[in-house]
Amino acid sequence: MSRKVVITCALTGSQDTARRNPAVPVTPEEIATAAIDAANAGASVAHIHVRDPETKLASMDEALYAEVVQRIKDSGSNVIINLTTGPGARFVPGKDDPSVPDPSSTLKGPAERVKHIVSLKPPICTLDVATFNFGDQVFTNTPAHLRVMADMIKQAGVKPELEAFDSGHILLAKKLIEEGHIVEPPLFQLCLGISWAAPATPESLLHMRSLLPDNAVWSAFGISAME
Repeated sequence: MSRKVVITCALTGSQDTARRNPAVPVTPEEIATAAIDAANAGASVAHIHVRDPETKLASMDEALYAEVVQRIKDSGSNVIINLTTGPGARFVPGKDDPSVPDPSSTLKGPAERVKHIVSLKPPICTLDVATFNFGDQVFTNTPAHLRVMADMIKQAGVKPELEAFDSGHILLAKKLIEEGHIVEPPLFQLCLGISWAAPATPESLLHMRSLLPDNAVWSAFGISAME
C-alpha cells in the first residue's frame, strides 16, 4: 500500500540569504505567515529557523521561536511545526590561532541548543547527526553532544527528525537508535547537495536509502537549484 506524500517547507534556512533576497521572511510575524501560507499551498510540515530582525542573521533567541509558534497556533493552522536545533554548531578556526574560534563561530553546548525544544515542545525538531565541512565552516555535532540533545528531546516528548548529509551520518544515527537515545520508528531526512557532503543525485539517494533501518520513515531533498 502506498503512503501519502508529506511535503515539508523549510521557510528560511540558516544561511545569510535574507540580506541577498528580500523574499526571505525575517521577523516572527513574517516567518509565521510563511508557514501558514505554505500549509495553505499543500505543505504538511513547516521547518522553522528564526532570525534576528535587526541583522537578519540566524538566531537562537528562544523568544523569537516562541512568538513564531504562538502566531501559528493562534491562526488555527494545522501545519506541523518542526523547529531546528542546528544553530550553535558552526566552527571556523581563527586565522592567527586555529585553536581559537573565529568570531563567526557559533558553538554552543548541547543543552543550550535544545532549550527552545524543551520549553516549546513542538511535534518535531531536527537533530543533525553530522560533523562535516559545511561550505567554509565546520558543522560540529559530536556523538557525546548528540546523546545529550537526543535524550533531552526524548524527555520532552518531541519526535527528532534525524538529518543525514552523508552515508556515515546514517551509521551514527543507527548507533544512537541502538543505544536507546531515539524512540523508534526513526524519522530521517536525507539532505543532499550541501557543500561538502553527499551530492544531490539519484545514486546518492539510493545509497543512503539502502543504509536506513528497515522501520525508518524518511524523506529527502536537494538544496537550491537541485531542489
